[in-house]
Amino acid sequence: MADVMLMKEIDDTAGRLGIDLSQVDFDAIRLPPGDDFGIISDDEEVLQEESLEFDSGFGNIIVVDNLPVVPPEKFEKLEGVVRKIFGQIGIIKDDGLWMPVDPTTQKTLGYCFIEYGTPQEAELAKEKTDGYKLDRAHIFTVNMFEDFDRFMKVPDEWAPPEISPYTPGENLQQWLTDEKARDQFVIRSGSDTEVFWNDARHLKPEPVYKRTFWTESFVQWSSLGTYLATIHRQGAAVWGGAGTFNRLMRFAHQQVKLIDFSPGEKYLVTYSSHEPSNPCDANRIVINIFDVRTGKVMRDFKGSPDDFAIGGTGGVAGVSWPVFRWGGGKDDKYFARIGKNVISVYETETFSLIDKKSLKVENVMDFCWSPTDPIIALFVPELGGGNQPARVSLVQIPSKEELRQKNLFSVSDCKMYWQSNGDYLAVKVDRYTKTKKSTYTGFELFRIKERDIPIEVLELENKNDKIIAFAWEPKGHRFAVIHGDNPRPDISFYSMRSTHNSGRVSKLTTLKGKQANALFWSPAGRFIILAGLKGFNGQLEFYNVDELETMATAEHFMATDIEWDPTGRYVASAVTSVHEMENGFNIWSFNGKLLYRILKDHFFQFAWRPRPPSFLSPEQEEEIAKNLKKYSKKYEAEDQDVSMLLSEQDREKRRMLKDEWDKWVNEWKRLHEEEKLLRQKLRDGEASDEEEEYEAKEVEVEEILDVSEEVLSFDFGQE
Repeated sequence: MADVMLMKEIDDTAGRLGIDLSQVDFDAIRLPPGDDFGIISDDEEVLQEESLEFDSGFGNIIVVDNLPVVPPEKFEKLEGVVRKIFGQIGIIKDDGLWMPVDPTTQKTLGYCFIEYGTPQEAELAKEKTDGYKLDRAHIFTVNMFEDFDRFMKVPDEWAPPEISPYTPGENLQQWLTDEKARDQFVIRSGSDTEVFWNDARHLKPEPVYKRTFWTESFVQWSSLGTYLATIHRQGAAVWGGAGTFNRLMRFAHQQVKLIDFSPGEKYLVTYSSHEPSNPCDANRIVINIFDVRTGKVMRDFKGSPDDFAIGGTGGVAGVSWPVFRWGGGKDDKYFARIGKNVISVYETETFSLIDKKSLKVENVMDFCWSPTDPIIALFVPELGGGNQPARVSLVQIPSKEELRQKNLFSVSDCKMYWQSNGDYLAVKVDRYTKTKKSTYTGFELFRIKERDIPIEVLELENKNDKIIAFAWEPKGHRFAVIHGDNPRPDISFYSMRSTHNSGRVSKLTTLKGKQANALFWSPAGRFIILAGLKGFNGQLEFYNVDELETMATAEHFMATDIEWDPTGRYVASAVTSVHEMENGFNIWSFNGKLLYRILKDHFFQFAWRPRPPSFLSPEQEEEIAKNLKKYSKKYEAEDQDVSMLLSEQDREKRRMLKDEWDKWVNEWKRLHEEEKLLRQKLRDGEASDEEEEYEAKEVEVEEILDVSEEVLSFDFGQE
């Protein structure tokens, strides 16, 4: 029946195309060799052959080894202990616990089988109890029953692995050697993902690579810009290369939703949430940590959303993202997550807990790493109705030594902000007034690199002002605050250095009544954009903090995103598809000059490619800054050449427009001459087309505008 239906479809298709199948010699048709008949699919992610894994039906059974070997009289006691331990994780089925017995000695064999109601419970039990220490002589080894088939396939005799010949890889940092010192960015619009050079000199982007359906949700650059990650149903992939973007590694993780790179790009964290077959069960969260270069899973974490929902505000389905926060600078030595009354800190040498135990902190609410040092700042709210004050603590890793602590009273909320070099920590503290009916805000400022880590308290002139935004100057000592309850709030700038170097914070200036609700510092410091997004319709003010003056004001109507390039030379403003109109992006100079504008329908994403830190020492950078005029001569000459080229291009464009106009005028004159006899005929023999040869005459034309009738009465009897 299926063959009949298939032939009918072929006949219908041939009929639509006007092909007579009776005239076709099917025996003469030769298809190209290979399963794909020589046609390579564009969607290699979907058609990539995978080894299929079939459900054997034993996914809800685990095997527990290293149990005590006991005689029959102790069976019941051992079974009770095992049920108590493993019954806490999930429901063990009736007759779901079986301990095999040696028929000779009638003693147990030291292992058992446990059957749970669902595979999710079995996997969670393996995760939680593998390595469980029953006593000094009995440490559990737990495996899935399905894994034993894989174990049995291991050969009895070891054979050395086959060594592949060395092939040199591509230079993944090739893009950093661009002679024009340009930066790259990636955009997503519709089904296309495109990478461009920002060619600001020529006032346009230069295409690098374009691919349709490159990702199924979003793309993400790695922390140092080496890789571009794409998301697929089967997992994530990273791309890079010298001249183009080749796929370098795949990371198998079904239904991956979110990813996160470690600061040094060594590791990739992937996240997925799987709906259970039973609607009464919670979603199952799976988090994998991969080695980026090898694709190997270094550690995985599984559990329910409740296990990963503590702390933080981002993420999906109630899960804080990123679940794991990386610390210890660019070496990727440590990562940590927050749990109930604990902070679990792992080291990447063994991917296990430091000292094999978590850092216990009662009621801990939030934590964050120093960007440069293995120091954790953590916040604990008030306990016991205010009898135990809130506190912020600084903890050194791996020693877990508390470096500094500050108690805080009447605290409503707390938010911590590290400066990019780890020199300062600002803690924004919202406190209740004495009546508890309102709150006010102040800042606790920690000087991390100074002796004993001194703390300074900063309060605004109007303590009741609402804090809208806070931002540190990158690599600097200044910070900015947007504050106020008015539609046009104020913006204040502060410095951690006073004019007399007294080590106290000082206010630089306050800008009154600004249409701004977000702050965007240049990565190089000094310049900042005061942006009015959302309700302020994309108001932009480019401000020089060194000179305390506005360089330019502009507007990008309905702008949703602002992002500086990694060098601080250019900045992009974008309108994404959250708005239906004006989708696209603008590229500005650091001082607020609009360089070019690109409109894109269904515009989803804009992201600059990050740059790794400079190899220059601070002394070398300072020397370059002092002699900038000497170094800039080369680039000024290049800029002048480009300017002349652009001017020549403009002149050529105007010349082409003038030639096109002259061509049109000449064509019109030719047609005018060809129609001369026709015009003469229409003018009753008058041959002249010159206006001055015409005689003007005034002709009066009478026209009836209105007609009305009126009945008049006459008296005939009167004279």
